[in-house]
Amino acid sequence: MNWFDAHLDLAYLAENGRDMHEVLAKCRGRYQPASITLPSMIDGQVTKCLGTVFTEAIDPSQSDSETGAFTYPFGDGDAAYRAGMRQLLLYKAWFDAGIISRMPRRGETGDASDAPLQLGVLVECADPITNPDELDQWAELGVVAIGMAWWHQSRYAGGNGTDHTKPGNGLTDLGRELSKRMDELNIVHDLSHLSQRASDELLALSDKAVIASHSNSRALMGDPDTQSNQRHLNDETIIEIAKRGGVIGLNLLGDFVTPDMKKGQRALIADCVRHIEHVCELTNSRDHIGLGSDMDGGFGADGLPQGINTPTDLTILTDALRGQGWNDAELEGFAHANWERFWSNE
Repeated sequence: MNWFDAHLDLAYLAENGRDMHEVLAKCRGRYQPASITLPSMIDGQVTKCLGTVFTEAIDPSQSDSETGAFTYPFGDGDAAYRAGMRQLLLYKAWFDAGIISRMPRRGETGDASDAPLQLGVLVECADPITNPDELDQWAELGVVAIGMAWWHQSRYAGGNGTDHTKPGNGLTDLGRELSKRMDELNIVHDLSHLSQRASDELLALSDKAVIASHSNSRALMGDPDTQSNQRHLNDETIIEIAKRGGVIGLNLLGDFVTPDMKKGQRALIADCVRHIEHVCELTNSRDHIGLGSDMDGGFGADGLPQGINTPTDLTILTDALRGQGWNDAELEGFAHANWERFWSNE
């Protein structure tokens, strides 16, 4: 079983001390025990993925703010550019070395390659793109998708950590400009971290197919009106993504799978299945769900659901779906074919 994982913070992990070319036991860096390095992806037959450029705006006056090359002062476009471009150039170095091959933008054809992994770059928060006119440069370096915000407010849009009860956390004027330029360059919108207001405004502005690279179902995570649950997709957004031919990636962070977990617990595979089946029931199809694991995206293997510690364990998910009556073609769809069909624009 080959896998297409639509959300992996590979460059971010490298910036945080992980040797992405080592086996897991020797990779070092943050978020141990580790799940993801390039060798572990090969072992688990992850042959295609979206690798992120992840940056975070910080408030330098806050003593508990993150530090590192991936951070920048809020609103500082030049500092954000430097933080994001460092990660993008790491992917370029891997492309140039033949370690990975470049995934073309949606509907385009790529060059043949013997590399074991094909990767498209997903910008997770658009702040590093200084202005929409510079998007061509990012596209030329391998960017195929963009989420305009992360958890916080960006210069382009409100993230789903912003107060969803207040106006003003939708798209900014700069975000509207970026949306139009993305559509012109065939770069896909990722809704996973947008505020509900920003998602709704984007869907009204653009008629293009969109994705949620690593999101689960809000309806299954308790009170849908709580601030924390804005991180998940409401039913209306799930239906709209599917109507446009898009795909949603199942996020494997345990706290996003099983509600109200106690410290030290791990999410249940049965709850992963619940999120998958909920999307299928809403869309009356098994064509709009895939994997967006977010493995090691701010947590280690012990934050994944029971039994999943590395990509080699992902077949636990397909085994569970087979037990729910999924046939071979549908299992292939979840593992890789739904994402592949989306990116080929078939």
